[in-house]
Amino acid sequence: MNPQTPVYVINQQAAKTEDARKVQLQNIQAGKTVADVIRTCLGPRAMLKMLMDPMGGIVLTSDGNAILRELMVQHPAAKSMIEIARAQDEQVGDGTTSVIILAGEVLGVAAQFMEEQMHPVTVIGAYLKALDDALVIMDKELTVPIDVENRDVMIDTIKAVVGTKLIKKWSQMACEIALDAVRTVQLTDDKGHKEIDIKKYAKVEKIPGGELEDSRVLRGVMFNKDVTHSKMRRRIERPRILLLDCGLEYSKGESKTDAELNKTEDFTRMLQLEEEYIKRICDDIIKHKPDLVITEKGISDLAQHYLVRNDITAIRRVRKTDNNRIARACGGTICTRTDEILESDIGVGAGLFEVRKVGDEYFTFIEECDEPKACTILLRGASKDVLMEVERNLQDALAATRNIFMDPRLVPGGGATEMELAVRLSEKAKSVEGVQQWPYKAVAQALEVIPRTLIQNCGGNTIRTLTALRAKHAEAGNAHWGVDGNTGELCDMNTIGIFESFQVKSQSLKTAVETAVMLLRIDKVVSGVKRMQKEGGSAPQPQGDADAPASMGPV
Repeated sequence: MNPQTPVYVINQQAAKTEDARKVQLQNIQAGKTVADVIRTCLGPRAMLKMLMDPMGGIVLTSDGNAILRELMVQHPAAKSMIEIARAQDEQVGDGTTSVIILAGEVLGVAAQFMEEQMHPVTVIGAYLKALDDALVIMDKELTVPIDVENRDVMIDTIKAVVGTKLIKKWSQMACEIALDAVRTVQLTDDKGHKEIDIKKYAKVEKIPGGELEDSRVLRGVMFNKDVTHSKMRRRIERPRILLLDCGLEYSKGESKTDAELNKTEDFTRMLQLEEEYIKRICDDIIKHKPDLVITEKGISDLAQHYLVRNDITAIRRVRKTDNNRIARACGGTICTRTDEILESDIGVGAGLFEVRKVGDEYFTFIEECDEPKACTILLRGASKDVLMEVERNLQDALAATRNIFMDPRLVPGGGATEMELAVRLSEKAKSVEGVQQWPYKAVAQALEVIPRTLIQNCGGNTIRTLTALRAKHAEAGNAHWGVDGNTGELCDMNTIGIFESFQVKSQSLKTAVETAVMLLRIDKVVSGVKRMQKEGGSAPQPQGDADAPASMGPV
């Protein structure tokens, strides 16, 4: 045996370890770079980002998820960071900026351990232990219960979410809209389980023009449609509404239909059959005496004629989602066949049907419903850009309200929760055995990034204020002290009423640490992209390992 063989094997293993360290450090750098992009978008003094999409449109926003959605990155770790903002938005609807900043910082503090040759599994174990301890501390000691039936308390709580957005000037109005919308769509079953589907049943309609103060929540539904015939009624009080999922026109064969016509009378008979079919389905509708027929399909001219003769108003080609909202609002049932309509399918819960002209377009309003379980939020504003940003802000407020209804517990905002957890975990780290103590303590240091960023974004003295805040939390009974995002000074969150949903805060913490853990587990990045050889080559060759920064592409 060659005496140099063991040395060669050791060198090969060292090279693999070095490659793994290199990949981990690259992933950490990619995560920090993404976090740095939106670091200035946290808090009430957040800066805006101007986004230019490929179609030439421009968006001005400080919403973390909206910014990252438009960000073009090539590094796979950076793509993972962007995904967690999307996951956070879908799960709880708020906290997208803070989760990215937190994840970037938790990754950043791991860099020193990678450079010191500490094994990633050791770091990961300490991170997960710190996460479990932080969640227990937050759940048992920092949460404050809230009475969801107290309107004033709920509005003050939602203001903390809206206060960091562009819409904060109209925060009272926005909070009332969010609270009314969520209360409207809330559904509780016999077992006490709550269902609040704001994405499906709380539709936001944006109409440029007018004042933002004109925005309101309709006790019902509105959609961009007009009646099909000029002689149909445009205003009906207490209408009987019939909802259909079938067309009031002659249905052609789904496959190719051949008809052999031998005589002149055959063509006349075909037209007659069509007319008979349309008359039959119209008779099925007319015998139930509805005032308003809404269908997702088309309505032929002949069907319109029969409906007008019987003083029935019709609206056609309504979206499926709008039809579902109308059904929830007026208490009707969507029918798929006219010969199966029952009296119980007719919706009688609406107070008013009216077609109104708003701006240059006609809108159908079905409002003043008795028990609407769906609603439409009508937004007015100066321009399309303003309306888009207001809608994004309002969606965050709706999500925050929903979270409080689902889990009525709050934690102090303004970085108070993060600083309290940082102090507690730093103290608890002394009892952790072995080298895991240092990564455990690093998580505590990483949590300080939220109050630090809040101070930086409003131009405060970062070092002095953060040291004072750390000293405050070191004393017992000061868990609610945080940073006032407008002034950068320390204050009691109970006094100024800045609280956040426990659900959002715990989700941010879990997502940030678990994403960091996932990225630290990666020790090799292999590209599966095939690059075609130059002309004259025999076959495409797979691209090599993407360890080098050049093959990874820019973040």
